[in-house]
Amino acid sequence: MYRTTALNRCSIVTFAVIAFGTIGLSTALAAAPAAAQAPVSTAPAAQTRVTVTYASPEKFSETREFGQQDRFNSVNYLDPLKAHLIKRATRMLPPGDRLEVIITDIKLAGGYEPWHGPNLMYVRFMKDIYPPRIDLTFKLIDSDGKVLREGSRKLRNLGYLQSGAARLGDTDPLRYDKALIDSWLRRGPENL
Repeated sequence: MYRTTALNRCSIVTFAVIAFGTIGLSTALAAAPAAAQAPVSTAPAAQTRVTVTYASPEKFSETREFGQQDRFNSVNYLDPLKAHLIKRATRMLPPGDRLEVIITDIKLAGGYEPWHGPNLMYVRFMKDIYPPRIDLTFKLIDSDGKVLREGSRKLRNLGYLQSGAARLGDTDPLRYDKALIDSWLRRGPENL
């Protein structure tokens, strides 16, 4: 009686071709002249047009009120908000202009309600009584180094759940906070 195996001659030949082809390709790449490989840039990175810094983030309202819950959930909201602000502001700025932003306080949208019991102790509830807040100072500088605008802003959206600021179906946990930044930048550089 003959037993059938999962590998037949055709499969073995296919595996051999793939194996030798991979080895041959890696050998060919290793033997390629250095000139054909992509050069590595040693030039310093271009100065960014938007800089965002946090002034004492350990004193932010979010950290003071809900620090324990956010540490429990391993939430790092500072890096994504910074990246979002840089991305959106860079699109808004005219060529050559720079924007320097110092964020002085953040309170994310939503809040914890531990009185609902231990199963919901670390769940952030989205209600109108927990609106997103961002306080910042900024400086808009033209290509010659002249300050075009500067000031401080208290960004708020008290009706953030009904305003339609976040797109339907958006599951980003920072969607309302990012929408707050977007509404500020949407005014354009002349109205910051």
